[in-house]
Amino acid sequence: MIRKFLWLALAAVVLGGCTMTPKYSRPSAPIPVDWPSGPAYKNAAASPGAPLAEDLPWRDFFTDVKLQEIITTALENNRDLRLATLNVERARALYRIQRAELYPAVEAGARASRERVHLSGTKGLTTVEQYGVNLGLTAWEIDFFGRIRSLAQSALEEYFATAQGRRSAQILLLAEIANAYLTLASDRENLKLAQSTLKTQQDAYNLIRRRFEVGLAPELDLRQAQTRLEAARVDVALYTELAAQDENALNLLAGALVPAALLPQELSTIKPMAEVTPGLSSEVLLGRPDILQAESLLKAANANIGAARAAFFPRISLTSAFGTASGDLGGLFQSGSYVWNYAPRLVLPIFDARTWSGLKATRVEREIALTKYEKAIQTAFREVADALATRGTIGDQLAAQQSLVEATARAYQLSNARYEKGIDIYLTVLDAQRSLYAAQQGLIATRLAQLANQVRLYTVLGGGSD
Repeated sequence: MIRKFLWLALAAVVLGGCTMTPKYSRPSAPIPVDWPSGPAYKNAAASPGAPLAEDLPWRDFFTDVKLQEIITTALENNRDLRLATLNVERARALYRIQRAELYPAVEAGARASRERVHLSGTKGLTTVEQYGVNLGLTAWEIDFFGRIRSLAQSALEEYFATAQGRRSAQILLLAEIANAYLTLASDRENLKLAQSTLKTQQDAYNLIRRRFEVGLAPELDLRQAQTRLEAARVDVALYTELAAQDENALNLLAGALVPAALLPQELSTIKPMAEVTPGLSSEVLLGRPDILQAESLLKAANANIGAARAAFFPRISLTSAFGTASGDLGGLFQSGSYVWNYAPRLVLPIFDARTWSGLKATRVEREIALTKYEKAIQTAFREVADALATRGTIGDQLAAQQSLVEATARAYQLSNARYEKGIDIYLTVLDAQRSLYAAQQGLIATRLAQLANQVRLYTVLGGGSD
């Protein structure tokens, strides 16, 4: 019996290597091979020798030491990333459970019974005892048509997808931390600008008030100076609030309180990030973890079709055991007590409408997964194209904004001098000061956009590895 069982098991392993899963081939990417070109992309090319984002570890990209320490803290303490890691562990365990269905589960059992019964042909009642010990398997499905193997492959691909999802979560976390860090620096720089403007407006208001008190300035000038003073106070309060909220956001992302010594003071104190290149072809996007995740889910859906096809064919299961049995406990392991049994079972589907619907559902699910995969590629291409367009134009924006600040600063100086000499009215000074303040804020915003776009380009190209 044991020899028969071994031959049956061997046949199951050999035949089980065949599945009805359709052959998978990676779909063509529904995007152009080349990156966009045009006036917006004329300066988008990276410096010669710049690495691909996916080949550049995040420590080499984020060169600011303080930011590196905050990211390290977040990778250890961020709860969203921890959940993503736990999901990977769960998916791995589920795959192992599904894969274990391929192999028989061997169980050991023992039984004992004692009962008082009336036996035919005897007078009175008789006490009957039975004892047994066996080793065997119960209802092991022999995977002739690859149903279980297809389900195991699907579970494996879902595990791979979850692992890629964890990588995506890490990249997203890196981007969020860097953006929160840059935003905090920007708001703190705006706060310093607002405080400086407040001081300037306070001095101007005090001067005009003294001139008004002695009759050298009209009340209109005084009230106009007061409006700018109060507006500056509003901005100081606003940026004080925003800076505090930025710190709270950074603490949440880090999963712990970020020490004050690691917080940035202004954008100019942050070390520039490393240059990356998008490469010569958009095929680099196929290595992005979110696209790999979508492809793994597509492969899982493809494997489910194999399981649905196998449901149309017979399912064979085997229950078998061998051991020893005796009518008394003392003779349990004596010679002649050896027992065995095996019971193969075959189920052949004749009519079950659910199998056809199940196959159709798996095919539709594959089309859904394919659509999501293609949409992920298209979205990734758009994200990179947008980042390249910004990189191609942000330099010109920054230069123009810097020139605007210099021009408005000079205009403010001239208008203030003309007012002090009595040549011009104070409203001209206020307009020039308002334009200068707005230009300075615009310069800070443009610098922030440049740094944030560097982070964005790095992450949308798949950067963020350990």
